[in-house]
Amino acid sequence: MYPRLVERRIREALADTRVVMLCGPRQSGKTTLAQRIAGTDIPFFTLDDATTLDAASTDPVGFLRGLDRAVIDEIQRVPGLVLAIKASVDADPRPGRFLLTGSANLMTLPRVADSLAGRMEIIRLLPLAQAELRATRPTFLEQVFAGAAPKSTAPVLGTALMELVLAGGYPEALTRSGWRRRRDWHVNYVEAILQRDVRDIARIEQLKSMPKLVRILAEHSGQLVNYSGFGSPLGMNHVTTKKYVGLLEDLFLIRTLQPWYSNTLKRLLKSPKLHFLDAGLLAALRRLSPERIGHDKTTFGPLLESFVFGELLKLASWAEDRYSFSHFRDKEGNEVDVVLEDGRGRVVGIEVKASATVSRRDFSGLERLAAACGSSFAQGLVLHDHDRTTPFGDRLAAAPISTLWS
Repeated sequence: MYPRLVERRIREALADTRVVMLCGPRQSGKTTLAQRIAGTDIPFFTLDDATTLDAASTDPVGFLRGLDRAVIDEIQRVPGLVLAIKASVDADPRPGRFLLTGSANLMTLPRVADSLAGRMEIIRLLPLAQAELRATRPTFLEQVFAGAAPKSTAPVLGTALMELVLAGGYPEALTRSGWRRRRDWHVNYVEAILQRDVRDIARIEQLKSMPKLVRILAEHSGQLVNYSGFGSPLGMNHVTTKKYVGLLEDLFLIRTLQPWYSNTLKRLLKSPKLHFLDAGLLAALRRLSPERIGHDKTTFGPLLESFVFGELLKLASWAEDRYSFSHFRDKEGNEVDVVLEDGRGRVVGIEVKASATVSRRDFSGLERLAAACGSSFAQGLVLHDHDRTTPFGDRLAAAPISTLWS
């Protein structure tokens, strides 16, 4: 089992919080990690088991009766069980009573969110980070917010970088030998999610259109969200498309990145940006192979941007501080792929380039962001396919992508 750097946060939360929910996409390692934490002392129940599912659905209160502590896997399959958990932890408020895992964001359901308010901590587990694959503990976020330009101790360049981006981070996919076997795993994974998990969290009328919608979204990953444009080829209106995109976000397949804003800049675009949370999954949906990328290097850029975004989310998931994520784009075309803000209001901008060469022009969006932020701007980086860090002026630098896990 790979070390999961979020484990420390889970154990800390169980020591002082009644309910802890570990949520993230299916096959990201939630069940394995929950079983590791439970060990032999805490009962483990999975709602993917038909008998357990029936018992929990039929009589949620009876299912929990007599349980001192428990791990309940895939809680989204019986949302009604959350109300019974609330009653149990209200009657016995000791910390660490329940560790839940979920492959859907139940906190978007008002009844669920309200019932466990103040009683539960939510911790997210995404597919494996490069740091976890290498068993390192990177300090990238701490460095960049302190204004220190990060350096890479183990650069990954060119073809090697392309291969790790295409591989993605799902543990089971990484056991497959070669790109084609991993591609087949990713395609089958998406099909299974759309056929089963969508039904667990919502009733939708056009379920058969979901696979096509996912492929359309994949072709627009890294671009601004346009619900009318996404749904038009499928005969979906703006409202329906927005609802379905929200469902895919709740299932941790995609993430819409909200725009950064400032009162000092009036000409900012206000549309969110679309990202897939796993670059290997995105590559499979876009039918991108090493050979195709070799013939057309422009296809690699959107994959690399989503890869970097995913790595940043993973770094933030186990960090001591809490970070907010957004993107920056103005009406003159200046943009920054990812904007991070910490609890002290400091801002870091990250631009992603697939090339080995960086020029001053690549910093235009970062310079605009720095001017808007003033003294709160900690640093702006262009992460690219290189092996060393190069300064480009005050609080600006080009740095290797591999600094994310060095």
